[in-house]
Amino acid sequence: MNEQVARRRSPRVVRPLQLLAAGLAIAAVVKELRLPKDQRTWHGVVAGFVPYDFRRPTLDRIKRALWDPQGALVVDRPFGVGWTLNLGAVVARITSEDPAT
Repeated sequence: MNEQVARRRSPRVVRPLQLLAAGLAIAAVVKELRLPKDQRTWHGVVAGFVPYDFRRPTLDRIKRALWDPQGALVVDRPFGVGWTLNLGAVVARITSEDPAT
């Protein structure tokens, strides 16, 4: 019964988040297109704090975002809008013997 309730409610949460993400992506593209062609960087911040990066992803950027044990837990996405979880930092903190980190 609880599983059925969870399935019914999840679209109520997921759909608005999908619409928000799509809106932010559109706003970021519009922001870039309003700039003169030679000033477009295709990465920056939209809505004052949400990072975006529409440049072609490189292996180095993907690796830095997803596997940097020394980095922050939440980092800018290597492609797209928003943030992602740095799995390297998560593993480093889980396996660390020092409880303060």
